[in-house]
Amino acid sequence: MGHYTNLTDPRTELEVVRDWNGVDQVVLRSPRGAYARVSLHGGQVLSWRNDRGEELLFTSSKAIFKPPKAMRGGIPICFPQFGNSGTLEQHGFARNRIWALDEEHPPLNQNDNNSKASVDLILKPSEDDLKCWPHGFEFRLRVSLTKDGNLSLVSRIRNVNGKPFSFSFGYHTYLSVSDISEVRIEGLETLDYLDNLSQRERFTEQGDAITFESEVDRVYVSSPNVIAVLDHEKKRTFVIRKEGLPDVVVWNPWEKKSKNIVDFGDEEYKQMLCVDAAAAERQITLKPGEEWTGKLELSEVPSTNCSGHLDQPGIII
Repeated sequence: MGHYTNLTDPRTELEVVRDWNGVDQVVLRSPRGAYARVSLHGGQVLSWRNDRGEELLFTSSKAIFKPPKAMRGGIPICFPQFGNSGTLEQHGFARNRIWALDEEHPPLNQNDNNSKASVDLILKPSEDDLKCWPHGFEFRLRVSLTKDGNLSLVSRIRNVNGKPFSFSFGYHTYLSVSDISEVRIEGLETLDYLDNLSQRERFTEQGDAITFESEVDRVYVSSPNVIAVLDHEKKRTFVIRKEGLPDVVVWNPWEKKSKNIVDFGDEEYKQMLCVDAAAAERQITLKPGEEWTGKLELSEVPSTNCSGHLDQPGIII
């Protein structure tokens, strides 16, 4: 397949390879050794590794790597429906479609000098998609890896229809953790959340931080744009920055539900946590010609150095 060099930094390369199903994957590398792999099946980030080669995203050992189903792990793109609160298949159809390289689209920022390796993908509805969701759209996705190893995803969805349409959205982010009982989330304290285990009943978070002792499936609404996931055993913190996405969905299936998920190991709930930047409580509506942008940036820092990150604004290009 092709081999490309990032024009911003000649040491930063991206490479297109083909998986065993014949689907293209794009490999992004930073000068310091960080790595990300993006599949054109679903526009899904499959892997994100730091400069020490440590995998930061969870993938189930029982994941099924075969279209049209999405792989269990990484960062599936949920559009035009998040979850099962609609008429479409769970999490919508975007994660199950083959995307195309968007080689003709101009960069988001011509003055970007942050030595990013990036790939631009595009999804347009097929005839079958229009039968189940009759709305014309163009979905452009840029996945970038900075020189510091931060991973960013920028989604732009444009209404090319003659009438308005509404959708929900989520970056369904599977984080790899050492032990779920040793993990906590900071930044969601005192927020209201919808509990999917109680018919979406609304509660208010009471804890100083979110910790895990049983199954969790919650939509934290009107959330801040920066939150942190602290892994005590690995002494590292994921800092999650988002824009255009008001909600954070937190999910861990725990022991009982794990045993009923076909493509998920019985004990794997201990090594994963989904923390999703999303628009889940209220749908986004686009008039004809309008475009919506939703951004996510993930960074990994030593836990001893994470103080102050929650006070910093999200800066995502």
